[in-house]
Amino acid sequence: MRSDVIFQSSPWWILVCLLVGAVYAFAMYQPLPRLAGSGSAVGGFDKRTTYGLAALRFVVVSLLCFLLLNPLIRSLRTLTEKSKVVLAIDNSESVAAAGRPALTKTLAGLQSIRQQLTAKGLDVSIRTFGDTLATDGESDPDLTQIPFTSRTTDLSGLLSGIRSDYEGRNLTDVVLISDGIFNQGVSPTFGKYPFAVQTIGLGDTIPKRDIQLKGIVANRIAYLGNQFPVQAEVSSNGFQGRSATVVLRQGGRELGRQSINFASNDTFNQVTFQTTATQKGVQHYVVEVLPQSGEFSTLNNRQDAYLDIIDGKEKVLLLALTPHPDVKAIRNLLEKNQNYEVDVRIMTGSVDPNPPADKVYDLIILHQIPDNGGFGNDLIRKYLAKNTPVLFVLGNQSSLGPFNTLNPVMQVNAQSSQSDKVTGTFNAEFKQLNLDATRLEILTKLPPLAVPYGDFKLQPGSEVVLWQQVGSVRTAKPLLAINVTSPRRSAVLAGEGLWAWRLEEYALTDKQEVVDELFQKVIQLISVKEDRRKLKVYPIRDEFVVGEKVVFIAELYNDINERLYDKPVRLEIADEKGITRTFNFTPTADNSRFEISRLPEGAYRFRASANLNNRTEQSAGQFVVRNLQLEALNTTADHGLLRQLAQQTGGQFYKAANVDDLVRNLTAKPHPARLTGTEEMNEIINWRWLFFVVLVLATVEWGLRKFYGGY
Repeated sequence: MRSDVIFQSSPWWILVCLLVGAVYAFAMYQPLPRLAGSGSAVGGFDKRTTYGLAALRFVVVSLLCFLLLNPLIRSLRTLTEKSKVVLAIDNSESVAAAGRPALTKTLAGLQSIRQQLTAKGLDVSIRTFGDTLATDGESDPDLTQIPFTSRTTDLSGLLSGIRSDYEGRNLTDVVLISDGIFNQGVSPTFGKYPFAVQTIGLGDTIPKRDIQLKGIVANRIAYLGNQFPVQAEVSSNGFQGRSATVVLRQGGRELGRQSINFASNDTFNQVTFQTTATQKGVQHYVVEVLPQSGEFSTLNNRQDAYLDIIDGKEKVLLLALTPHPDVKAIRNLLEKNQNYEVDVRIMTGSVDPNPPADKVYDLIILHQIPDNGGFGNDLIRKYLAKNTPVLFVLGNQSSLGPFNTLNPVMQVNAQSSQSDKVTGTFNAEFKQLNLDATRLEILTKLPPLAVPYGDFKLQPGSEVVLWQQVGSVRTAKPLLAINVTSPRRSAVLAGEGLWAWRLEEYALTDKQEVVDELFQKVIQLISVKEDRRKLKVYPIRDEFVVGEKVVFIAELYNDINERLYDKPVRLEIADEKGITRTFNFTPTADNSRFEISRLPEGAYRFRASANLNNRTEQSAGQFVVRNLQLEALNTTADHGLLRQLAQQTGGQFYKAANVDDLVRNLTAKPHPARLTGTEEMNEIINWRWLFFVVLVLATVEWGLRKFYGGY
């Protein structure tokens, strides 16, 4: 390290500092007249003592003046950084599929590589998926003991992680030991790396004689009592002229089996099972291809599917005064969503308009009700008394007096039998729904709706979705508005003619998307059930992977919806076999998460409980732990990818038997150390030890002066 003094002013000021010190010392210790009969000066010092004390005073004062110049010290530090090499080992399950003896021999060769490179003065690190086995200069791990248990292979992520961790460091080579198979992330050949990747190919590149269940295609949601398909995709290699059996099971019970024939050496088949949802909740289905003699592996013969079986759909009562094209339009746009079950009732029809007395609805749509004849008044009072969400659709038969009394969205004052023709324009200030204003511009091109002609006044808490537009003039009257702050969530479409909107949109775009999406989202917004539970415990995801931690979040609230902490929560988790695991934890302000490790594959139900204000609050739900057999789906090594990767980065490809060639090439390759320099600027006045030097000098001078009886 080299240090230089840098002055922020002219160095000639040092002479001034020395002059000030000399003048101060001379003034302090100037010779005084001797007294008669005395051999010493008035100060009582002899000549040597006087010169010594004056010298101390000179040094102290000069040094203090020098520090007032605020000089800087520039320190130059030069570091020598050795070249670095990283051995990146693919420790996934597919690498070990070819047999452990051959793999152990290759790892022993890598151990030799590490020792020889270290002897050449290189820093060698070991990297595997998810961790670092050894870093520069640390313990020397036994590579033959690496467990090849990683369930996924992300070669791009491994190399990108090395690039990020060694950025700015003298990393020259990465030795990638892999079979070239990846099942996560992108191909490593797409990346740019500032180092040479030397690749060692493991595994067998010859396709195995095997039958594989490539995947299962099934809906994630099905409805209780409905039939749904489960499709299995099966591929085979080396079983030409033979057949296999595919079985569908649930809970150990066989639901069906089908036979497939392998017409050629390399085939792909699809098998579809039709089954019925008989139990609600998350259900576990297993598809398996029965093993055949001579298969390389049977781990890829089975896959699991988890379906959420919903008990019933969202029930909607569409109550209309008379048959009307709008009624069919509303029914069609609702039934696009499989989660809705629409019950249409016409008040003036020949069929009894009264729904079953015991049926509970999640949403009521009133088309021209309340009406001038009062046909539906008794029926709507029954549902409105329960605060069931309502969508009002006004028409020429609507009775505005009862409508104004019943709805919390808007007040309409208009004379009967008078209407206006308006189109709709989107309110850009409406933010409760994620709507695309650009797509909604098509509304201005659609036929006008017939709305009451009069004054419109929004109720407190209401928001406008669409404004009325007459010709090209946008008015301040609402056409579609909602109120989700009142006890009964409601929306109002202040006109009839929705059917014409849907027809015209189809004529313009060959689709019926914009209008349908708008009303579907409005209906979902007013019909969503508000969660007022005081205890909410839920997993961060619906699905986890075997080996992954299952993470829960707990939220507790008081009566005014403020968060509570430090209350014990009891969590019970039951698997498909009925085995229950019980956990206790206490959420805090710093950590409201709870983690559970090592849950086996399966569908789980959980129930959480906590005591709040002497009442037991509960929260329940379900989640799935999947066992992904990604490593078993492909066991044929891809050395072509490793060759391409090495060529792109300036490295070479080696077979596992030629590890010695890699050692020779790496050791013969020049690996110059890199010199890095750092410059540091410090103010001398910040040196703590200098303060003590000045203090000691001043103290010594003062003490000697007092000791000798000086002034």
